[in-house]
Amino acid sequence: MDTASERLEPGEEFVAYYWDVESGMLPPELRGLGPQEMYDALGVPTPRTGGLQDLIDRAEILGITHALAERSDRIARAMLTSLTVEHALKKTGTEVVYANEPTGGTESGRLRARRYSQVDAEVFKATLMEMSTGGQIQHAVQGWNHGYPPYPYIAVVDEDAPVPTRGRFGATRPKRKLVPHPDARRGEAVREMYRLRREERLTDTQIVTILAADRDRYPIERHWTYNRVYGLLSNPKLTGYQVYNRKASRTGRQGFSRLNPVSEWVWSPEIVHEPVVSLEEWKQTQEVTAELRTRAGSGTGLSRVRAAARELGYSVTLINRSGTHALYQIGGRRMALPSPLPELMAQQVIDDLRRQG
Repeated sequence: MDTASERLEPGEEFVAYYWDVESGMLPPELRGLGPQEMYDALGVPTPRTGGLQDLIDRAEILGITHALAERSDRIARAMLTSLTVEHALKKTGTEVVYANEPTGGTESGRLRARRYSQVDAEVFKATLMEMSTGGQIQHAVQGWNHGYPPYPYIAVVDEDAPVPTRGRFGATRPKRKLVPHPDARRGEAVREMYRLRREERLTDTQIVTILAADRDRYPIERHWTYNRVYGLLSNPKLTGYQVYNRKASRTGRQGFSRLNPVSEWVWSPEIVHEPVVSLEEWKQTQEVTAELRTRAGSGTGLSRVRAAARELGYSVTLINRSGTHALYQIGGRRMALPSPLPELMAQQVIDDLRRQG
């Protein structure tokens, strides 16, 4: 703040303060989404008018002439994001000024210094990510858990783990390992769903129906869902190994993640917690799942519904259509289905028809 204040010209003053916390690797639209209570708890003496995206949205409305940052890596660690923000603000008539840049000289010299500094920031970001990833890999290799424990486990503090020293940002979180959930029925539920997939080759929908019909035997907090069943049937941690890097959470879309190729997964070299299923059972289950999905994908969702209805002696008749849905008469039932029909929903319709047929 003091460094930035020194760059104010005579007669200039700050009219608003925009800042986010530990978000230099996020695009502007994903920043500042935390509740105001989080920022208040930081106890920063500088007021806060909003985040970086708020600055971009309000710069022209508020008549801001300059956006002053302490350093050229404070907008973002990624150079493209910094350039995008500078360009967006320039279109509103707002010049971005960095307090760590020299004053005077030529425009080309100023630009060269700025871009070199931004390149350094991105290289520094890449170095930090490499170091962080290396630490996470070692964390998994040594058997400690990442993230929320799977359904048949709980995570407990590993009393035998080395005690981390207090770092720059205070005490670090303790190492945790997976142990079986106190309710042994959870492990039995998972073993049964694996058996149903491997031996009976049932779909996610069919397995959900079986589990939901006997909640006493297969307990669940709220409801058995297709996502819960699919997630457990594909989770390698159930084999007793610790596995890291299955998903990439930073996809640029809030709330979305993508699966990484299996070749990029990091496995502990040996079993580190009690397995629910064997590694061989897990592999066989993945093979059956792949076969089921290949078979289910051999046509569009609606064409598969038509084929299944034909087998049951039903006709599929279009009654009405809107921009997003279509109303069909299937046998003695009317169904409003999305258009196009997603594969997962098509399978649910097929399973429902077969149950009633």
